[in-house]
Amino acid sequence: MHAVVIDVTIDDLSAARAELEQLVPQVSGAPGFVAAYWVSLPDGTGTSIAVFDSEASAQAMVAMTQGARAMAVTIKRVAAGEVIAHA
Repeated sequence: MHAVVIDVTIDDLSAARAELEQLVPQVSGAPGFVAAYWVSLPDGTGTSIAVFDSEASAQAMVAMTQGARAMAVTIKRVAAGEVIAHA
């Protein structure tokens, strides 16, 4: 398994939640999708972790993210890596 980790600055939390209503079905419908979590942190940042069954599927999500435009968040980092443990 591989995961895509995205770190953001949340510019407008209400708008970010509204954007997620459209984003979540797109991500969950992506080839190789396993699970995903979006987390709002108290300092005005956020992190998402989306897990895929293969490196190719994770890299496809990275490519899709690079072409996306978010209105309510500023993307700081997008990276894919191998899942080395889970519970």
